[in-house]
Amino acid sequence: MNKSELVARIADLADLSKKDAEKALNSTVLAIQEALVKGEKVVLTGFGTFEVKERKARVGHDPRTGEKINIPALNAPTFKAGKVLKEKVR
Repeated sequence: MNKSELVARIADLADLSKKDAEKALNSTVLAIQEALVKGEKVVLTGFGTFEVKERKARVGHDPRTGEKINIPALNAPTFKAGKVLKEKVR
């Protein structure tokens, strides 16, 4: 499912126009992004948790040459599915 299909589905389920559904989706995504940038955790009970995890710097290997390369530390967004979502997907 891509974004336009998701917008159409939201519009159907919530009895909204596609324009209003797209605004709602864009606002939700933006709110999640802003929270993550601030270092906050976003918990949607029954769905899952978005958070930022720090990955430490490490040494990796270039698979083509076998040469060692330094991989810098970074903050990576992560998502952990909630119990209800996991059970529905099974």
